[in-house]
Amino acid sequence: MADIRKRIGKNGTTYQVRYPCPSAKSGYAFKTFRTMKEARAFRENAHAWKESRPVYGAIKTVQDGLQKWLDICEKEGRGGRDPVTHYTLKGYRYRAEIIASYDWPDFLPNLRAPDVVEFRSWLLRNYSRDQARKVLSYFHSMVIEMVNRGVLDHNIASGVRVATTSRYDKPIRIPTVEEVRALLSAADRLANSKNAQIARSWARYRPMLYLAADSGMRPQEYVVLPRFNLSDRGVMVDRALDAGGAKISVTKTPAGRRFIDLSPETLDMVRHYGEKIAWPNDHDLVFPTSTGKWQSTKNWRRRGFQVACLEAGLIDSDADASDGSEDRPKFKPYDLRHFYASMLIDRKVNLKRIQKLMGHADIQTTLNVYGHIIDKDEDIDNNIGIISILHEN
Repeated sequence: MADIRKRIGKNGTTYQVRYPCPSAKSGYAFKTFRTMKEARAFRENAHAWKESRPVYGAIKTVQDGLQKWLDICEKEGRGGRDPVTHYTLKGYRYRAEIIASYDWPDFLPNLRAPDVVEFRSWLLRNYSRDQARKVLSYFHSMVIEMVNRGVLDHNIASGVRVATTSRYDKPIRIPTVEEVRALLSAADRLANSKNAQIARSWARYRPMLYLAADSGMRPQEYVVLPRFNLSDRGVMVDRALDAGGAKISVTKTPAGRRFIDLSPETLDMVRHYGEKIAWPNDHDLVFPTSTGKWQSTKNWRRRGFQVACLEAGLIDSDADASDGSEDRPKFKPYDLRHFYASMLIDRKVNLKRIQKLMGHADIQTTLNVYGHIIDKDEDIDNNIGIISILHEN
């Protein structure tokens, strides 16, 4: 027989109906209401509670829901998407542990929006604002999955968020045409150095630098570029280093898979290195190390890109450094990606085309990053490589 229990907690007074449920482990299921009137109406409607299905299979607690969500992410992919990578899954599990560590007041199907608001308050008191925002976002994903699977009747987390400004609100630093010309000239000089060791290193770093400026590829994409992805017109991007740098994987999102036209000069330089100079390797890499493995993005940044910045005089002086003065590279490898996008915008390339070439899954990302410099006029010719433009006039 069903009965009603009055509950007084941090969320105020609620009324919990306990009713027989053969599928539940204890033989009973529970449903919580804000008023006694609602609880009585449910208790007296025998058909309602006999047909009520409080949980899906074995999913009763928030921890159960999290485990189901993680299994879906790992084995089948959410919403028909591909399963996440091993490194991404590690991040999911870390934040799932934070969610599970909270003292949830009831079973997952019985939770209401005020319970999620209290969870948000707990996050903000115990974690950084950025971490709280990310954890709550993962909780949202789990809840939506549970709604789709019939565990929850509605999205109990709807509207409960941690407000934040976009990471793209901070102005990005875009090298000018003159600065990129200086960077490429520095690479040319280093590749022709009288020092054999420097020349040998820059035989590889020079085409990498040209490729980065000419394609807008992410560093984790071009360090594992295979020779078979080069064609007579440009480069196909379909793989990248996993975020941990431990293995070659697919691009971050399906949108990252794209074809990019290259300037003839860049294409010849990259193909020549990959076919005539590169060390033999099992991954068909264009830019392998002497051991046949891929380069780490950290080594490329420190031993290649930063050296070119210093050679080109692209430095920032830090007068507040502990030793009185310190020169630092003005740019990072990723800034060449911003340069590439700015050149597309300068040429008035269609916004949707820019999104595709940059490999952005959402056009909103393109707008967030580059909206302040986008001209809505469309382009006439989208197939001239960036490096060719640098060499005009």
